[in-house]
Amino acid sequence: MTRTPGERWRAPWACNPEASRGRVHPERPSPTRTEFQRDRDRVIHSAAFRRLMHKTQVFLFHEGDHVRTRLTHTLEVSQIARALARSLGLDEDLAEALALSHDLGHPPFGHTGEEALDGCLGAFGGFDHNAQAFRIVTRLEDRYAAFPGLNLAWETLEGLAKHNGPLVAPDGSPLGRARARGVPTAILDYDRERPLDLAHHASAEAQAAAIADDIAYDAHDLDDGLRAGMLELDDLAAVPFLAELLAEIDHLHPGLPRTKRIHELTRRVITRFVEDVVDEGRRRIAALAPATAQDIRRAGRPVIAFSDDMATAERSVKDFLFPQLYRHERLMAVRGQAEAVVRELFERFTADPASLPEGWQAGLAGADDAKLARRAADYIAGMTDRFAVQEHRRLFPHSPDLRLA
Repeated sequence: MTRTPGERWRAPWACNPEASRGRVHPERPSPTRTEFQRDRDRVIHSAAFRRLMHKTQVFLFHEGDHVRTRLTHTLEVSQIARALARSLGLDEDLAEALALSHDLGHPPFGHTGEEALDGCLGAFGGFDHNAQAFRIVTRLEDRYAAFPGLNLAWETLEGLAKHNGPLVAPDGSPLGRARARGVPTAILDYDRERPLDLAHHASAEAQAAAIADDIAYDAHDLDDGLRAGMLELDDLAAVPFLAELLAEIDHLHPGLPRTKRIHELTRRVITRFVEDVVDEGRRRIAALAPATAQDIRRAGRPVIAFSDDMATAERSVKDFLFPQLYRHERLMAVRGQAEAVVRELFERFTADPASLPEGWQAGLAGADDAKLARRAADYIAGMTDRFAVQEHRRLFPHSPDLRLA
């Protein structure tokens, strides 16, 4: 039997690249890659993807060579997403493309930078890194002669837009974060031209990428926190799920050095989560009996999910990490400085657009406040941690050091 390039076995409920809803700007099919492989490759070769190497995950860029950056986190999400897709008969390349692109919109300094930009843009729809990733791949990435953005397939854009689930209820009212400020303009504008079915879930591949994100940052933020000395293994007794894993490790490998205990814990967290999602996914798919990818979208709830017990365990890990790591006093001092850098850059660029690089000033003559604010946010969001500090030093006489105490 003749197979198309890169073809693998797919379940009936998987997205099929040969049946893709296509691209805004039609292109000649590739003789060597499927449509979703092409999307994956375009993401990898984008400038926004390269910049993830110098963007914060939890710890700032100069806090050590072994802590995660936004790029290493993204690669870890990609590996987990592919593993889930392979086990469930999904299109691995679409799951990978979504995993690789899901964090393209993160500004410098991780969630601190996002919160700062969101506050700056409060009067103009706010800032959301998922919506910013959508802006990047549809508009801001400026590489190709024939079109703006990356001209990705509909299925990839759908997965990006609905990374966290449906954006509106069946009656059109916003859901989730969109309740406060509405569905992001970039997504709404695209949806008017090519509807993204915003009231329904995304494909199973998109759901796999989204839950892979949760798995990766739970496990690896725990790993980084322990290795940085902000968490201690004894602290984990407060989380039954983690305490049970540590007991298993100590039973199998008594006297193991701390670094190896941490690694054994991290890999077990990932394994337990992945195996649970695969088992629960198979159970939900069997109950739904979907015949097409569209049946997955219309299921009314995610089909790629944790079981109830594991969802409770996963939530307990997040509930532990939030106060113990993300709000650790050493990180909070630096967070305040990073927030000031972002806010002061935004205030300078909006008050004095001439301080923006020449290419970013185009079309701003006579621009209203909303356009100017969004342009400044687009520029800042694309910065790496180091470049944001560099720009701050260019524009201000004093800049924070941004180092952990």
